[in-house]
Amino acid sequence: MARIDLFKQHLQEKKAVKIIAGIDNFDIQNIKKVVTSAENSGASAVDICAKEEIVKEIRSITELPLFVSSIVPQELVRAVELGADAIELGNFDVLYKKGISFNAKEVLNLVKETLTMLNGKEIFFSVTIPGEIAVSEQIELARELEVLGIDLIQTEGHFSKDSQADGVRGLMERAELTISNTLELTRNIELPIMTATGINPTTAPFAFAAGASAIGAGSCINKMDSTLSMMATIKKLVEIAEKNASKTLELV
Repeated sequence: MARIDLFKQHLQEKKAVKIIAGIDNFDIQNIKKVVTSAENSGASAVDICAKEEIVKEIRSITELPLFVSSIVPQELVRAVELGADAIELGNFDVLYKKGISFNAKEVLNLVKETLTMLNGKEIFFSVTIPGEIAVSEQIELARELEVLGIDLIQTEGHFSKDSQADGVRGLMERAELTISNTLELTRNIELPIMTATGINPTTAPFAFAAGASAIGAGSCINKMDSTLSMMATIKKLVEIAEKNASKTLELV
């Protein structure tokens, strides 16, 4: 069985959990801790940056399905050559922090360029829909991506420098946009949706309730110092995902 089949199975069962080391995280020791914690805690996949030496090293230490994220088509294609099981066009947060944004046309053109460079090579392909473009544009972009044969849509929220509320309210504020985008997209397209940005054990149940087939969790994991803490949080996310799968099965 191919490694990516585990993720596909979890996606179909609406219980996929992708742990995100970070598109701009080049700290190999931190990435190793994140990946090891994910593998030991029942996660469905891990997602790392596209830096070549990092992809090589992480591929050599894990059998988990490996996503590689970038906004550069050449880097995504190279990641496939290095053993990535899936590619992710997106995770734009790092660019928002620099004042750079993407519109639907730009994302679509990058996807088409990547597909052309892949030259028919089969690879699981996920695309992030920019979270702050109009909902109607998100839906139209998702439909165009579906026609192109993209496998998974990832929603996102937004990066904000403004201070947020403390406690649960702050956590919900950060995830509010990505969850609402998930709800809009699941109503309008057939592709499975992964909800990311601000996803943690508090917000994950709301993502699944909005119709997500998968969640992507990053900062609530990769900013921790302790492997034990990482594992505890990932196990909680996996537990939430399993409960969603059970509920989904009961409704069938």
